[in-house]
Amino acid sequence: MSDVSSRVLVVEDDPDIAELVGRYLEKAGYSIAKVSNGRDALDAVRAKPPDLVVLDLMLPQIDGLEVCRLLRANDKTAGIPIIMLTARAEESERIVGLEIGADDYLPKPFSPNELVARVKALLRRAQRAAPAEGRPIAYGPIVVDSDRHTVALHGQAVVLTAKEFLLLEYLMRHRGRVLSRDVLLEHVWGYRYTGGTRTVDVHVRRLREKLPLLADSLVTIKQFGYKLTDE
Repeated sequence: MSDVSSRVLVVEDDPDIAELVGRYLEKAGYSIAKVSNGRDALDAVRAKPPDLVVLDLMLPQIDGLEVCRLLRANDKTAGIPIIMLTARAEESERIVGLEIGADDYLPKPFSPNELVARVKALLRRAQRAAPAEGRPIAYGPIVVDSDRHTVALHGQAVVLTAKEFLLLEYLMRHRGRVLSRDVLLEHVWGYRYTGGTRTVDVHVRRLREKLPLLADSLVTIKQFGYKLTDE
């Protein structure tokens, strides 16, 4: 069973798909709000931030990529998990969505049960982002506070998406270990991700851009995965 307090905003202009998604998510125990265009999506998030957004790529007025970019650019909404839906299945489109800040990506046609599973996994990971360990984790000048869900570099706040935060936290808790892309997908994304391991590479690159210290210390292990070196 899901946490019934979790609220999901479904942004989809196809009424049949919106109805299908809403019905399956409500059956899983989530509270659902639905809008059909990008402008209404932004207004809805500002009025009452949801716990997660299911966001279609092709939308009237403001497309899904721009909605995602605007949400990530605002500190108040930057951490909201986003699952992007699209009829475009090409890898290039998936990567664009991930680069802009989507946490997950599901091409149409999709299984409603798979979407529910991904929503559950993403919300579960977000809700567990404040583990019982309590004290902030430090890696040189990088400090991750799991209780407050914040990241700082040299004392200055760094805004990360939900998945970027969880990936960084996992890497820091397992520093010195070589971690395969499959292991990172399973533990950070919360399930056997079917969209390909490239999503890990995209999120690692974004972490390196936002936290330049990681450019050298987050090492790529060729054809396998990554390792965060010991300080």
